[in-house]
Amino acid sequence: MWRYFWLIIKRNIRLVMLFLASLMLTLLLVNKGIPAIAIPSGFPEQPQIAQELSNTSDLLRQGKNYYQNGQYTAAAEIWENALKSYQEQKEIISQIQVLNYLSSVYKDLGKTQQSQSTITESINLLKGFKKTDNQTNLLLAQALNTQGTIQLLQGQTETAIDTWKQAAEIYDRTGDKTGKLISQINQAQGLQTLGQYRRAKTLLEELVAELQNQPDNLLKAQGFKSLGVALQTIGDLQKANAVLEKSLVISKQLNSPADVSAVLFSLANVAKDLKKYDVALINYEEAINLSPESRTKLSSQLNQFSLLVKLQRWEAAQALIPAIETNIDSLPPSRPLIYGRINFAESLMAVKRAKENSDATKTAQLLARAIEQAREIKDPRAEAYSLQQLGKLYQQNGQLIDAQKLTIQAQKIAQEIDAADLVARTAAQSGTIAQEKGDIKSAIAAYEIAFNYLQSLRSDLIAINPDVQFDFRESIEPIYRDYVSLLLQEGDDQSNLKQARQVIEALQLAELDNYFKDACVDSRPVSIEQIDVKAAVIYPIILSDRLEVILSIPNQPLHHYSTQLSKKQVENTLKHLYSYMSRGYIREESFRLSQKVYKWLIAPAEEKLNSSQVKTLVFVLDGFLRNLPMAALHDGDRYVIEKYNVALSPGLQLFPQGLERKKLGVLAAGLIEARQGFSSLPAVKDEIQEVTANIQAKVLLDQKFTRDSLRKALETQPFPIVHLATHGQFSSNPEDTFLLTWSDRISFLDFDRLFQKRRLGILEPIELLVMSACQTAAGDNRATLGLAGFALRSGAKSTIASLWSVNDESTSNLMKEFYQQLNNPQLSKAEALRQAQLKIMANPAYQHPYFWAAFVLVGNWL
Repeated sequence: MWRYFWLIIKRNIRLVMLFLASLMLTLLLVNKGIPAIAIPSGFPEQPQIAQELSNTSDLLRQGKNYYQNGQYTAAAEIWENALKSYQEQKEIISQIQVLNYLSSVYKDLGKTQQSQSTITESINLLKGFKKTDNQTNLLLAQALNTQGTIQLLQGQTETAIDTWKQAAEIYDRTGDKTGKLISQINQAQGLQTLGQYRRAKTLLEELVAELQNQPDNLLKAQGFKSLGVALQTIGDLQKANAVLEKSLVISKQLNSPADVSAVLFSLANVAKDLKKYDVALINYEEAINLSPESRTKLSSQLNQFSLLVKLQRWEAAQALIPAIETNIDSLPPSRPLIYGRINFAESLMAVKRAKENSDATKTAQLLARAIEQAREIKDPRAEAYSLQQLGKLYQQNGQLIDAQKLTIQAQKIAQEIDAADLVARTAAQSGTIAQEKGDIKSAIAAYEIAFNYLQSLRSDLIAINPDVQFDFRESIEPIYRDYVSLLLQEGDDQSNLKQARQVIEALQLAELDNYFKDACVDSRPVSIEQIDVKAAVIYPIILSDRLEVILSIPNQPLHHYSTQLSKKQVENTLKHLYSYMSRGYIREESFRLSQKVYKWLIAPAEEKLNSSQVKTLVFVLDGFLRNLPMAALHDGDRYVIEKYNVALSPGLQLFPQGLERKKLGVLAAGLIEARQGFSSLPAVKDEIQEVTANIQAKVLLDQKFTRDSLRKALETQPFPIVHLATHGQFSSNPEDTFLLTWSDRISFLDFDRLFQKRRLGILEPIELLVMSACQTAAGDNRATLGLAGFALRSGAKSTIASLWSVNDESTSNLMKEFYQQLNNPQLSKAEALRQAQLKIMANPAYQHPYFWAAFVLVGNWL
């Protein structure tokens, strides 16, 4: 879905936070060709509006109208004329005002350097005043707000936050509450970009409390709305909903239909994210009925239509089409309108997939009109997006020559305006078209361009999209997988295999960036030969039509092998195996499925593993494979753990260098009693006693185990090992990832803060983090991203955690055995865990993988 978030800055400067969701056209059209759509190559120059306007004030006002209507090029031309006039008249204050306007519009046009130089010129003019007054102070604050936005776009996030703080202080001194609020919301956005979600959330909550104490007026209602949208952006949906409800109450009290409809639109978007679809549809409908403004009405109509299509409520969706068409045709050309056309076209194609009577020609005409309007308003980014999507439409209709021409046009424009995200999308689309034409060499070359641009974007991918999780899965992740699929053809071409391995590692990193919603995970390429000459790395990747595996053995060429099964077939098998293992179901069926997966992943490599005397298998797992314990795969005779040490890694580029093995010391914390609806863990008492029996230790049990007590312990004593024996859950959503304490929960964000000093090297890093009573969220295909998230955010060199909630007593016994083995300096951590698991397995009562296989080692296995 398209989302538009506007924050209106005082004195008519608008800071546009436009987050573009994916435009993946997934519809296969009917075989008949789409008739050629005529798209004018250009438009005659618009008459010089400056000549038609009587004075410079008219120019200023006309520019604002164009800007607010999304006609950015026209606004820039008008304001450039106004600037020349003010310069001739030597009106410095007016020059500053126009420079501020121009900087914002240049930013929105993607002209970042020009935007930066323009705002710098404005600030330099302001510095020339010997004395300042309220007017110049407000202009400076306005300029600083814009400068902060530019700095954020340039990756200077900390500088941007400082700039916004200066702006907020000036707004505060001049009594401009709106300007101050916007500057502080911007600061929260900057903190989010840095990955400091707790600080961002705290700041937003403080702003909510501050607004609450102000008298009810439209300014307060609009402030709550902006805060609600900001809270939605950082993922705090419940709080966002509550704040937006406050805005709605005030807007209704003051009888402002425009504000009521705008808030209802935002509430509908939040309800959709919360999967409260009927609530969302009701709010969209009410927003449509109340809105006095056609553009706001169109946004609600498009989102409502898209949601109805998603829910396959075809009759209701069909009934909306005439009203949307009428509204779209009545509005003047603008970037939001063009994106609306593309959004509408995408939804119509989804209807076509399910209902064959939909007309592809109509969709093509809709996109052609979007291209025409983009050229009319001289918006190259909107033009490139429209061309790309029309190319996709032709591609999926099998008209590859036309599709290729349109996609090349889009890519050329994207490169000219340095729109890296669009270059990546158009290059990937070119690769898909080339592949369909049978030109594999050209397809690989195109995907290489897309991949390289994605790598250069990294942090920007997070900043562009607030709904990162879904956009990533739908529009970014497929590029990595399709590229790997092309590279892994018949044979072992080493150049292609090395590139495929690099892409798989990059995908792992991208998924973690997506999970954290920032790009703060540092990477450093390293080869297996540099780590452990007796370890082999196995990279499985689930593609749409097959399961591929790359095998990396020290001092040998890379090798790959595949199993021809669809993604759905692979995932169904993996999910069944997980159910049997995690719930202790029938051993025979568990054996059968684990042997099947063994044949996919390991059997083709057995000969090479044996001849190389490999002792440790390191898995860089993909998709639902992450939820399965590789140690419990079976060759028909023995489990993997009976033959090899086993470790998991999110990629060797994230391999944490181990610390020098020192005398063991442990901080052990856990819960014995039932708390917060979770069952008691009676064996934890014995587990903690055994873990700390012969080791220097500090123990926090039950009432003594709180978030604050854990923080104090971590910050006061250097413990190489942190052992947490408490309920916990790993999830693909950081908000649902937590560890239980006596009185509260340690969230993913809390965990980040608790271990920050150790992760950054201010305090001695942790060698080993053990979480012995956790589980992955049921039905969550990417739940172990939470496990990897805890591991990476703690800064621990190695992490041991459980994939499911295990029998209390067997866990206690396994942990006791593990620490006894770990006391032997000759054993690696992976070997110590292996010996402990073998010891538990030897007990007839605990032979099922349910009891011993859940525990996995992530990170440094040495």
